[in-house]
Amino acid sequence: MWPRALFHMKKGKELLKVALSDPGVYVLYRDDEPYYIGKTSKPLIKRVGGHALKPNWRRYNFWNYFSAFTIEDASHRDEVEAILISAMPTAANSSNPKIPRMRLDRDGAKLLNDIQALMLTGRGDTSGETQPEEEVNDDDA
Repeated sequence: MWPRALFHMKKGKELLKVALSDPGVYVLYRDDEPYYIGKTSKPLIKRVGGHALKPNWRRYNFWNYFSAFTIEDASHRDEVEAILISAMPTAANSSNPKIPRMRLDRDGAKLLNDIQALMLTGRGDTSGETQPEEEVNDDDA
């Protein structure tokens, strides 16, 4: 398990760019409990980094650690994701929020990233994220 705080640190983000440069499957954890399992056909750094640095993404507030597995073959990604979801069922993989979500503007999203970085690292955000207000459709894996 890697700490989410790495995304808010320049050296941490550099390390993650190397380690997560391929597509694969990832698990977001709330403390030591699996919270969400996902997959991406893009580099893992982009997908997990979006969850970490874009407050308008649905799972932004709910996790603090992650695991990631690089898997080149798309059919194997599907299989591994299905196995992980079956082995570690989580509420977030099937929940539908009953309250409409409010979209944050750029200033609000940057402010949340600064707060998150202070909580996780004791320092301001140095991730270099330029579009923290960006949203994603969960189907765009």
